[in-house]
Amino acid sequence: MEIKKTVAESRIEQVYQVRPEHLNGAGRLFGGKLMEWIDELAGLVGIRHAQRDVITASVDNLKFIRGAYLKDLIVLIGRVTFVGKTSMEVRVDTYIESIDGIRKPINRAYLTLVAVDEEGNPVEVPGLIIETESERAEWEAGIKRREMRKQRRAEGF
Repeated sequence: MEIKKTVAESRIEQVYQVRPEHLNGAGRLFGGKLMEWIDELAGLVGIRHAQRDVITASVDNLKFIRGAYLKDLIVLIGRVTFVGKTSMEVRVDTYIESIDGIRKPINRAYLTLVAVDEEGNPVEVPGLIIETESERAEWEAGIKRREMRKQRRAEGF
């Protein structure tokens, strides 16, 4: 596939407010609810990049840095960091945004998505145009993460 897209073309920022139905028994945002939002956002980023349906193949580095509470604004920012032939790595950063606009990180996750056709078969994705040094660093790190995922698969994970 000769089509290439920039990172910015598929970047998405989404904001949620933590509501009572999002809380666990300890009064914090359910980790599972945050995982749902992350997966949903990554999927939308993948659809924008591939211009077709995608499925989540794996989630890496899902680390909860701090809790979120009732009425907190949760900001998720997703972008493609690396592409293979049929797969894409999407980074999703999650923040709590205070009323004055200051953001504090609460989570970072990397997801691998695979573009699929109408029958669910993997299909080729557009390449990625790297425009900045930070995008280059993410690309290089994405190569390493891909190798780690291959190693884990070989070990049965």
